[in-house]
Amino acid sequence: MARKNIRKTQLGSQNRSLISLKNPKSPISEQYRTIRTNIQFSTVDAELKTIMVTSSGPGEGKSTTTNNLAIVFAQQGKKVLLIDADLRKPTAHFSFRQDNSIGLSNVLTRQTTFDQAIRETEQPNLFLLTSGPIPPNPAELLGSRMMDNLLKELAGLFDMIIFDTPPVLAVTDAQVLANKCDGVVLVASSGRTENEAALKAKESIVSAKGKIIGVVLNNKKQKDSQYYYYYGRN
Repeated sequence: MARKNIRKTQLGSQNRSLISLKNPKSPISEQYRTIRTNIQFSTVDAELKTIMVTSSGPGEGKSTTTNNLAIVFAQQGKKVLLIDADLRKPTAHFSFRQDNSIGLSNVLTRQTTFDQAIRETEQPNLFLLTSGPIPPNPAELLGSRMMDNLLKELAGLFDMIIFDTPPVLAVTDAQVLANKCDGVVLVASSGRTENEAALKAKESIVSAKGKIIGVVLNNKKQKDSQYYYYYGRN
């Protein structure tokens, strides 16, 4: 019975994590499309090719945000690669139900090539590079010359590359990648993320010369509105 309950919880979590794929007409999916539009209008002179999603601490919804942003960009017709760069606590392989025996850590240590590690997903146009086995030196791998070379090659193959990274204040991995990406999306959770932590996360990204293009506020309670339902119903 306990095993059934755990399985039920995992499936429920997966469904919420991929709501833009499972229920694209839901109000939440519409919000992710709004975020997509805001990201696209966040820069005028430069094209955003690589985006990193992070948060100040764990449990604030960064992986859910990353997954759904990748899905809605792919639904727009862009060829998207989602990279799980959280080499300490990866989750993308659970969400997309993929094997994680080969992934980013294998590519960066030259154990395999990226074309052998990248997988198709259920969402057309969306491809996934899972984390691979957890390495002892994540920050060093993400900051390596091999990572720079990999990004250059992948940028020529995909319209957009989206990274899921560890929380900023927990480890230095996110700061390392912030310097390599065109933009950073910071995720905060209403009632959970402390103002001081959010400000420290912002300062850490800026000090690493990362460019914050927006903040996503999760779990904000909102009063029922008739406006969406008026336009959203079939």
